[in-house]
Amino acid sequence: MPKVYTSQYQYEGKDRCDITVKSGFLFLAPTWNMVLDYKNGKINEEEYTKLYYDKMRQSYKSHRAGWDWLLNKDIVTLVCFCKPGDFCHRLLLAEMLIKLGATYLGEK
Repeated sequence: MPKVYTSQYQYEGKDRCDITVKSGFLFLAPTWNMVLDYKNGKINEEEYTKLYYDKMRQSYKSHRAGWDWLLNKDIVTLVCFCKPGDFCHRLLLAEMLIKLGATYLGEK
């Protein structure tokens, strides 16, 4: 199980895992609609969290090889565009990975 960190998009370490809808691993990314609806105030954090969790549950079933790849890494740093301390899906994904046996070590 991996040791998981989170960071902003600019992080360039070899353990970098881009989870943005713009350029990342789409099986780990939110949808554009989710991102835009949250930014435009159409959904709140609770609604976004539910949508993202639902998407990740489906992703785990339909993209199992990708999840196995992620869970078999020694160290992974989940990156997206959000500022540290803001509500962010990289933290939601880190929480999910903890439930699957990973260790979260914080923001880089």
